[in-house]
Amino acid sequence: MPNSFSIRPFSAEDIPAAARLEREAFGENAWSERALTDELARSDAALFAALAEAASGGTEFIGYASMRAVLDEGYVGNVAVRAERRRRGVGRALTEALIRHARSREVRFLSLEVRVSNAPAIALYEGMGFRSMGIRRGFYAFPKEDALVMTFDF
Repeated sequence: MPNSFSIRPFSAEDIPAAARLEREAFGENAWSERALTDELARSDAALFAALAEAASGGTEFIGYASMRAVLDEGYVGNVAVRAERRRRGVGRALTEALIRHARSREVRFLSLEVRVSNAPAIALYEGMGFRSMGIRRGFYAFPKEDALVMTFDF
């Protein structure tokens, strides 16, 4: 499977693929097509899609990331990558797109929550300069788990 991919702004045509990826990545915590549609329509939201060349030709949706910029604060909603494409730089590239967007919106920081058991994601974020700020007890359901709050300061 080739390692090349591209990042572009998310569009309405990405919603069905993103909803499928949400179910794969987050199970019962997944955003629905309706939630994705609502997020895309928000003026304070930014979403990016990751695409790769499909074996059958054309492109394949392999991941996406979302954030909101409210005043001078940025909040990551989700970063999701198809399981077979993980650990190949897609999550990093999507997070870099969020950081660039946040910088263009002149936010002071970008924060996110990540499951405390998600060591690969935590390592990725730490490697990109995010700092651990604390724990949100019982933040996740299905299964119930704490979240590590991480922040990237500009």
